[in-house]
Amino acid sequence: DYPSVGATETLLMAATLAEGETTLENAAQEPEVVDLANFCRAMGAQISGAGTKTISISGVSSLHSVDYPIIPDRIEAGTFLVAGAITHSELSLYPVIPEHLTAVIAKLRAIGSEVMVEEPNRLRIIPNKLRATDIETLPYPGFPTDMQAQFTALLALSEGNCVVSETVFENRLRHVAELNRMGADIRVKGNNAIIRGVPMLSGAPVVGTDLRASAALVVAGLGAEGITTIQGLRHLDRGYDDLEGKLRQLGARVERVPAQIEEEELPPTPTNAMTATQK
Repeated sequence: DYPSVGATETLLMAATLAEGETTLENAAQEPEVVDLANFCRAMGAQISGAGTKTISISGVSSLHSVDYPIIPDRIEAGTFLVAGAITHSELSLYPVIPEHLTAVIAKLRAIGSEVMVEEPNRLRIIPNKLRATDIETLPYPGFPTDMQAQFTALLALSEGNCVVSETVFENRLRHVAELNRMGADIRVKGNNAIIRGVPMLSGAPVVGTDLRASAALVVAGLGAEGITTIQGLRHLDRGYDDLEGKLRQLGARVERVPAQIEEEELPPTPTNAMTATQK
């Protein structure tokens, strides 16, 4: 079975104050798990093996408070790299940890972008013509499932045919139907998205069905001709802090607008929809 990040983190935290020794087998190796272990250690926990498949925890009686700087969000960084690639915009990102983005950087290079490590915590992307490239999601250090939707949007505009295989989660290709509304040519077969690249996407009203699908539609809207209106920002806001503000700082034309159709189970608010257009 694939390791679970959430289960690994939950068991790790519980074991820090449990009596005796705890060993976690088939543990997730994501950087966030390692960072959580480092945080717990800074508070007095006794943990070893974080970042490997086996984590050992010796329970302690108490933890103490600590000031701790968390690692940069690698998925947010990856999303901005894709935004640069799809709009053919040169971007510099800081702070990032390039080692946490090895699989993402490798695929961006395969697709045609030049990605450079300028400093220990800075990346620069110089986009070029998009080439079709197959992608398979895997647990870390493989290609992250949380970047699958954004890369599907990017590959929709690539030259050639390719397949994106989602092996980590079921039912994580619902953004494909929305991308097709924008003119993409993508067919879903099981957990595979079969992509035939098109020369352009067109702005359209779309709905983000989950966190990363919403991010993918924002990215697609930036690369599309015309105006794209995205519903479902409650999902987007769960994983991105002021995404539209950061995109505007980069020159994107993005704004929140009053939702035209009230979202299910949400009262009307002025922040339920977003419009995105090309720079």
